[in-house]
Amino acid sequence: MYLDIHKESEEKMKKTIEVFKEELKSIRAGRANPALLDQISVDYYGTRTPLKQLASVTAPEPRLLVVQPWDVNLIPTIEKEILKSDLGLNPSNDGKVIRLPIPLLTEERRKELVKLVKKSCENAKISIRNIRRETIDVIKKMEKNKELSEDDRIAAENETQKITDKYIEMIDELTKKKEEELLEV
Repeated sequence: MYLDIHKESEEKMKKTIEVFKEELKSIRAGRANPALLDQISVDYYGTRTPLKQLASVTAPEPRLLVVQPWDVNLIPTIEKEILKSDLGLNPSNDGKVIRLPIPLLTEERRKELVKLVKKSCENAKISIRNIRRETIDVIKKMEKNKELSEDDRIAAENETQKITDKYIEMIDELTKKKEEELLEV
């Protein structure tokens, strides 16, 4: 019976991990990642269209992004949108592709980004712990309503803690990887 509760809480924890991964992707390290341009959209025949639907974005080198629009007439418009974004990138083009050199991060900026990663990490852990607390509350109600024995409640709480520990560990691993990536020179 309490297995359904654990499945439900584990699903919520998985979603928390996915949200955390997306947050980490948006924090720029000093290396080129096509996901950096995911939030950029371009005016295409009167409609705001995501850049990834209008061009291929690749990272042929660790510090270079290349945007190759399907329609070369879009190059000036795409360049303007990249300049307007808060990415701090300076596009250059040769008439066929746009090159975006990724500047090196300063030591100070790296430390700021690590703080940002740690804050995201803590928020994710808080979400996981809240899910654990809600699950344990449900288990205690089940015992109070005589749906579970005391031994079953203890076993269910222990299982909830094991699941929580697994997801907290995942968050720590992702955080560690991102910090290493940011501090890499």
